[in-house]
Amino acid sequence: MTTETDFEVISAILSAEPISVDQAIAAVESDTAGAVVSFSGVVRNHDGGKPVDRLSYSAHPTAHQVMADVVAKLVAEHSGEAAQPVRIWAAHRIGMLEIGEPALVCAVAAAHRGQAFAVCSELVDRIKAQVPIWKEQFFSDGTVEWVGAGE
Repeated sequence: MTTETDFEVISAILSAEPISVDQAIAAVESDTAGAVVSFSGVVRNHDGGKPVDRLSYSAHPTAHQVMADVVAKLVAEHSGEAAQPVRIWAAHRIGMLEIGEPALVCAVAAAHRGQAFAVCSELVDRIKAQVPIWKEQFFSDGTVEWVGAGE
């Protein structure tokens, strides 16, 4: 889906299927891009000093639209800044994830690295702050903790 001539949103989704940085990079690469910057937020085996076995991500029913809106707003705010197309791919997993699996993946391709880094960083921060997704952590000691609920 294209929102402006200088930005192209390739993907802005929530996915119950695995996502990968390789998938994101392949989707945004182009002949006009001198820089492809990616981010992969993966499930780690600890939090707050406690060992974590796995996570489950739950999304509010509006989260799919919020994700699309977050990306569209970022694009609108930066529209006109690029001489060459800037391509964006973003996906957040929902459902059960194991240690090492990517939970949030973003990639941005731009003519120059500065713009690619800046847009990718801002994209990750906005998704984490605005998309209504909650994380349920399953600790090795059998306890469970919700992260993001009530924020």
